[in-house]
Amino acid sequence: MMLFHLLADPFIEFGFMRRALIACIALSISATPLGVFLLLRRMSLVGDALSHAVLPGAAIGYLISGMSLVAMGIGGFIAGLAVAMLSGLVSRRTQLKEDASFAGFYLGSLALGVTLVSLRGSSVDLLHVLFGSILAIDSSAMIMVGIITSLSLLVLACIYRALVIESFDSLFLRVSAGKWLAAIHGIFLALVVINLVAGFQILGTLMSVGLMMLPAASARFWARDLPHTLLSAMIIGVISSVVGLVWSYYASLPAGPAIVLSATVIFFISVLFGKRGGMLTASRC
Repeated sequence: MMLFHLLADPFIEFGFMRRALIACIALSISATPLGVFLLLRRMSLVGDALSHAVLPGAAIGYLISGMSLVAMGIGGFIAGLAVAMLSGLVSRRTQLKEDASFAGFYLGSLALGVTLVSLRGSSVDLLHVLFGSILAIDSSAMIMVGIITSLSLLVLACIYRALVIESFDSLFLRVSAGKWLAAIHGIFLALVVINLVAGFQILGTLMSVGLMMLPAASARFWARDLPHTLLSAMIIGVISSVVGLVWSYYASLPAGPAIVLSATVIFFISVLFGKRGGMLTASRC
């Protein structure tokens, strides 16, 4: 009973904690499946690159409208999508690989974003942009996160079969889909960007990728097939969100790092004790 009160009291007493919890659960449901597909496509670091790429757009939104999460979210989506498209164009037109192209663009985007925020804002504003703030989650941000989550799940359901085929047999999809392959890849990257934009509302631009990739990596040690991996990743994301928010409340920590640290602890537990290839489980077998 005491444990229940410790977990529930922050959400019962404070509305901003309830809003943060709902937003984190929505993000866990929509972002973690994309993390699973990024791992399957060997693009895990692309998510990190895109999370940094949204920063200059968010900074421009901040310069125009202040700490308006809607304006910063729209700017971040445009910037992240532009970096994704430019990186794909460079990799197709030159000998540079896509991951190297992403690295070049996102490093410049990160530096530009920090510079733009520093031109007008204080160090506190910069920390809010980089690491998020649960106090900034208002009704408009909740609506935006809800729309992004619903749209992301709907689009992912439409391209799910193509993503599965490309992840396990890209040659077959290239032969059968042909000209649609680039469109599917572009839609998938757009979904990644829009979920990172939703994540930056709470976790900040530097932390948003953590809730996308860490539960996905942890789920690989517990699930046998893809549907169960997707479900496990969602559950781990929700658990990380609850534990991280409670931890941040009682320890007076920033919510974003606390949530990502909780997901990291679960990842280490999965690496050690996971039923599907955990280090200690494998040694016993």
